[in-house]
Amino acid sequence: MNNMQGMMKQMQKMQKKMQEEQEKLKEEKVEGTAGGGMVTVTVSGHKEVLDVEISEEVVDPDDIEMLQDLIIAATNEAMTKADELTSERLGKHTKGMNIPGMM
Repeated sequence: MNNMQGMMKQMQKMQKKMQEEQEKLKEEKVEGTAGGGMVTVTVSGHKEVLDVEISEEVVDPDDIEMLQDLIIAATNEAMTKADELTSERLGKHTKGMNIPGMM
């Protein structure tokens, strides 16, 4: 019985730390770029797009499709980095534990 109580306390402690990390992730920023830095998208650790920067050289009214593709590529890269950051931050609290539904 004590073992179960100890495990429950450990789980509560882990849950609290993970909630704290999730709050910190809101403040984190990651960037994705495309076109050799011509397009940069910044997202939060919660995968909210915060900023999009587009270099003037890449804006060609005759080739809107390329600009759209660069924005998509930069956004996808930023989202992947946000996922990696989340896994890194939250995963350190669940290392070695096989908990269904957790990282």
